[in-house]
Amino acid sequence: YAPWCPACKQIESTWESFAKESEHLDITVGKVDVTQEPGLSGRFFVTILPTIYHAHDGIFRRYRGSRTLEDLESYVLERKWEAVEPIAPWKSPSSIMMHGMAGLFHFSKWIRQIHTYLTGTLGIHVWISYAIIILATVLISLFLAL
Repeated sequence: YAPWCPACKQIESTWESFAKESEHLDITVGKVDVTQEPGLSGRFFVTILPTIYHAHDGIFRRYRGSRTLEDLESYVLERKWEAVEPIAPWKSPSSIMMHGMAGLFHFSKWIRQIHTYLTGTLGIHVWISYAIIILATVLISLFLAL
């Protein structure tokens, strides 16, 4: 979820109720703010918000059903998740590929921090900051190519 997302705000009370019922369902329910954890949004390949995943024994399934408390509970209690196709192994959040994707998301956050430092703290013009980042990217690419 993201704090600015209208759909996330709409499901928030249902999700909190589901989390309260989680002890009775013998599951763990959580939420991750993708603005604070960009690596996880990359690892889980989050493209829309909110995105709900079910994980059992290291196998991940994306929940695409209704977002009512009753439907979330029945998904677990009636084991409806067993009828859902698991995420492909190469696309699984625990795969090497998705681990790399998480690294790219962390890298993009790091670049944004550098840009903010250059423009905000040092007072460099935005376009000069872009030029510095582009130049650094080209030089690092040339170095790696050697």
